[in-house]
Amino acid sequence: MNRRTTLKNLLIASGGLITLPAWGQNWHVNDLPTLPYSFSVASQEMLTAVADTIIPAGNSIGALSVGVDKFLQKLIANCYEANVQENVKTQLAALDNGAKSTYGKSFTTCDQMQRQTLLEKLAVSENQNEKDFFTLIKSETIRGFNTSREVMLQYLKYKILPGHFHGCVDATA
Repeated sequence: MNRRTTLKNLLIASGGLITLPAWGQNWHVNDLPTLPYSFSVASQEMLTAVADTIIPAGNSIGALSVGVDKFLQKLIANCYEANVQENVKTQLAALDNGAKSTYGKSFTTCDQMQRQTLLEKLAVSENQNEKDFFTLIKSETIRGFNTSREVMLQYLKYKILPGHFHGCVDATA
């Protein structure tokens, strides 16, 4: 065994693991390339409407203005297993069918309160797939919103570099 090679590989791996969280926290909607997703156009519109329902724009920025819908599409398509992706697609279609049967119109054309009511039904559903879908989409929407560049810098006052170091300061007790 060559110790130099082992130490070099260990240092490279450690450096990569140290920089990974910093890389993933400050993403911006323009950083996401437009790729063909595994979602249909109707599913993409549904996912956009769900993200807008969870964090609506209101008086400040919302989920859509920072690109959480694109983040969710890319995240689910690239980071989750096939069974989770299929559950998301199935639940999006079921959510749209539920909106059509309840309100007589598509989920995307329902108003905010109607969409919120339909999503709240999923949160307390007896069906585990519906609960898993709601939990996943809600948590990833919040994570995508909170780690976007606009929210991190403007609202959470995140600083890329920590505050200044003031050495040799008199300590008062």
